Amino acid sequence: METVTISPKFQVVIPKGIRERLKLRPGQKVQAILYDDRIELVPVRPAKAMKGFLKGIDTTVAREDDRL
Repeated sequence: METVTISPKFQVVIPKGIRERLKLRPGQKVQAILYDDRIELVPVRPAKAMKGFLKGIDTTVAREDDRL
């Protein structure tokens, strides 16, 4: 865990180690989520990055006999 300081314009700098690990880039969007008494910043990934993330998961759906 790292501590950051809020500037007079309410800006924060994400520490270098975190930026590198999450592969964040300047101009990239993040979602700011209020969760209980904390703020979570979640990187917004392009839809293209989601390709294959469900690979290996069983997606079959059990249907009732009277349904098509």
